Amino acid sequence: MTRNLFLSVLALSLCMSLSAQKTCYYDAASLNVIGKAIPTSKDYTRIDTSAYKFNDAVIEEFACHSTGLAVLFATDSPFIKARWQTSPKNASENMTAIAQKGLDLYIRQDGEWVFAGVGRPDMDKGPDYACHEGTIVKSMALGRKECILYLPLYDRLDSLFIGVEEGSYIEPLENPFRHRIVVKGSSVTHGLAASRPGMSYAARFGRDNGLYCFNLGFSGKSKLQKEYAEYLADIEADAFIFDAFSNPSAEIIHENFDTFVDIIRAAHPDVPLIFMQTERRESRNFDTWREDFEARKQAAAEQEIRDRMKTDRHIYFLPSDDFLGDEHIATSDGSHPTDLGFTYMLESISPKILKILRKYGIK
Repeated sequence: MTRNLFLSVLALSLCMSLSAQKTCYYDAASLNVIGKAIPTSKDYTRIDTSAYKFNDAVIEEFACHSTGLAVLFATDSPFIKARWQTSPKNASENMTAIAQKGLDLYIRQDGEWVFAGVGRPDMDKGPDYACHEGTIVKSMALGRKECILYLPLYDRLDSLFIGVEEGSYIEPLENPFRHRIVVKGSSVTHGLAASRPGMSYAARFGRDNGLYCFNLGFSGKSKLQKEYAEYLADIEADAFIFDAFSNPSAEIIHENFDTFVDIIRAAHPDVPLIFMQTERRESRNFDTWREDFEARKQAAAEQEIRDRMKTDRHIYFLPSDDFLGDEHIATSDGSHPTDLGFTYMLESISPKILKILRKYGIK
């Protein structure tokens, strides 16, 4: 057999082998779904709105997002596929479709979570189309893969099935993340301008440091409300991290802050409460009204925190001067950090937060 003929036969055999691969789909809910601070009745809802009421239709909608949730599993399949269903609404102007409605897969390699692929939502089949299907990664080497699949950041997830090669195994993977860290905040925490679901700063901080973080970001709706504090008080938590001052005005901060902290403190008297100053938004650079509004808001936040720190030794304040770097390239719209913005932010906050956590035996 000539060399060219041999290569042609080999290529044909490979094509036939690939075409013969059959896919078996498994309900992701039967694996290990992580990221719920308190269990919910629905598989992919982060807050059970039948148990917790927020008196705001938008907050109720956001509570049903799969933000921060992920599926842990192991498989020896050479490929991973997915079929999933979301709501039919379109992506926000600040979001990629993958971040809003898609999936984000990482595989553990030498102790590190390494990006493997994304589930791309079908966005070209009309505005009412909510069913998605695709291959996340293919042509992988033989052997066991330990996987974490992050779920949509800014949409509800009605169903999810993970596809592997027929004859391969897929099984739940034990949660490798330690402790319980609640991250509560605004659209910054929600991950509004992240490129993929696993790229929010809460997900990255947890993945990079082996900590079990819960993403409770609520875009535009995080204003130190009493209802949030009552929910947070019910969470079993080792620490709270707050992006609490992005949404409220200076007046609302002064009005709500003490009550918000009092409710949490009654349930968690010694748990560290780490408050981040809101970033210096680039949208205020040439807007005099915005400059005044944001400056007063930052001043109110620092005043309330500093006053509280006089009587509460478990409250901490992180300035935000370096959250966005100094090149004017770290946001999508002057307010929402991109992946680069989150990188700058994490470079600033991670060592400070880890130092605080170590004081409480959280390592």
